[in-house]
Amino acid sequence: MPVTTSGRTGPRRTRMAAVERRAQLTSVARALFSEKGLGGTSIEEIAAAAGVSKPVVYEHFGAKERLYAAVVEEESAALLRDITEALAEPAPARILLERAALALLGYIEGHTQGFRILVRDAPPSDSTGSTASYSTILGAITRRVTHILAAEFAQRGYAERDAALYAQMLVGMVASTGQWWLDARTAAAGPGALPAPGKDEVAAHIVNLAWNGLTRLSAEPGLRVRRRELPASDDGPAAQ
Repeated sequence: MPVTTSGRTGPRRTRMAAVERRAQLTSVARALFSEKGLGGTSIEEIAAAAGVSKPVVYEHFGAKERLYAAVVEEESAALLRDITEALAEPAPARILLERAALALLGYIEGHTQGFRILVRDAPPSDSTGSTASYSTILGAITRRVTHILAAEFAQRGYAERDAALYAQMLVGMVASTGQWWLDARTAAAGPGALPAPGKDEVAAHIVNLAWNGLTRLSAEPGLRVRRRELPASDDGPAAQ
């Protein structure tokens, strides 16, 4: 809560508690980092937007890079929490895929500034000690999806060792689509632009491609361009 201080002369003034001040500074910095990036944002701008002096920013974070790392850590934790919760309750693989897609798109919808920061700039971990980043989040999600696919592959008679590869491809596809959707939503805000597809629509298309691909996997995939002759039964629009 704000605390008040007063002297023998002059008006009473209000001072934020440390936790509240840090929250204010990270909120202000998030908006600026999202718009201008780490390199394009100065401590002066952050201080001015927060209505404080530069020493106040340095007092709480020490450097711009540490403030940036704090924002990245907050957003990383929020995204990872959303995805983890989506995959926590046991369910059929398709339902888990739907939940994960909706969780990512829901995060983008509710944390647009944070997602833009995560996918655009890598945190300066060498100077802050922070290990939070979009890539580490995707790595954690991929490991979880690998576990899910390994069980599914075992039931379907596929090689379990391939689960990690398919998990990487699946998570990469969903993550790339999320970035596309962010750009589409940004473009749709312009005058005369067509509306971007909604969250549920995008999630449905992700699941349509991913699930239909997973359910029709070949146990021994091969490349047609490596074959000297194509079987007549394989000829068709998809083979041309």
